[in-house]
Amino acid sequence: MVEKFIRFTTGKEIFYGRIDGETIIALEGDIFGEYRESGRRFNLNEVSFLAPCRPSKAVCVGLNYRDHIQEMGDKVPDEPVIFIKPSTSVIGPNDNIIYWPMVKRLDYEAELAVVIGSRCHNVKEEEAWEYIFGYTVGNDVTARDLQQKDGQWTRAKSFDTFLPLGPHIVRGIDASDLRVQSFLNGELRQDGRTSQLIFPIPFLVSFISRVMTLLPGDVILTGTPEGVGPMQIGDTIEIRIEGVGSLVNRIVGVEG
Repeated sequence: MVEKFIRFTTGKEIFYGRIDGETIIALEGDIFGEYRESGRRFNLNEVSFLAPCRPSKAVCVGLNYRDHIQEMGDKVPDEPVIFIKPSTSVIGPNDNIIYWPMVKRLDYEAELAVVIGSRCHNVKEEEAWEYIFGYTVGNDVTARDLQQKDGQWTRAKSFDTFLPLGPHIVRGIDASDLRVQSFLNGELRQDGRTSQLIFPIPFLVSFISRVMTLLPGDVILTGTPEGVGPMQIGDTIEIRIEGVGSLVNRIVGVEG
């Protein structure tokens, strides 16, 4: 059974919820532990969606599509190339991505995000599915000029607002062959499939868990297909993943 979980606010309260048709069933407790339905319902159009989880970290996989590797002029890695985005970079659907003054080129990167459901350490590849709560849409926003300048990726990937996630977490789907797309101001820019991943999802979960402990709510961004490119202030970027959802954000400058 396919289920969709969200975090949302009424403006006064914040809830986890489960989508049921055109309404949201508010939940009490922890969706990564024990929870129950609260008995309260809200219409989808009367709430604001938040990032669907609050990860302690986002572990991102670079260079996981061959066509993207070619466009970046890199070589196919022998093992996954991983880096971390901090929790402070996370924003939700319809939140603004800030084009910070330090950045000269700001790129979108459409990615399927794996949401971890339980404490995950040193797991076998064949057991990895047991630790996955579900999937959401991610945008690995990148200061491309700083990535090239620094020679490593921490600064370029870690600015506040550089990890939009959402709009919800989907459970009960097969994520092995989903279409991953990005649209800049409505124009298709990226179009790949998760079946093209060099390192597939269960391998990534196992590999990363042998490096660091993954906690409930942590996310793994699985890589981006070719077609990455720059965004400008005023642009709207949409990341769309088949069966998972559409994540829309706008690029703004720093106010004041």
